Amino acid sequence: MADSPEAIKKATRTYLWVGLVLFIGTILTVAVATVPALDVGIHGFDVLDLLLGMTIATIKASLVALVFMHLNHEKRMIYVLFGLGLLGAVALFFLTWMAFEDPIFFDGFYKVLKVG
Repeated sequence: MADSPEAIKKATRTYLWVGLVLFIGTILTVAVATVPALDVGIHGFDVLDLLLGMTIATIKASLVALVFMHLNHEKRMIYVLFGLGLLGAVALFFLTWMAFEDPIFFDGFYKVLKVG
């Protein structure tokens, strides 16, 4: 917590810089999604566009978590719990990818789900 005017000025400066970086990241995300000259990979949405968008989103989310949610001043256990949450999210992405790679299809699959 800021106790002196100098510390308050320093914290304000940090918040403004992080806000500027988040604003630039948002503009960059929109530009990559809408400007054809900034399209990476083949024309249209592909894996490289997804990776670039997720990288920008990860950087922005990390800045918000570290600075605005004050995780940069927390104890080690917070980082362990945060890391476990990230590991769980990666595991869910991996399980979803595995389900798409090896779907359960048999003649009665949609009849069991009562779809279509």
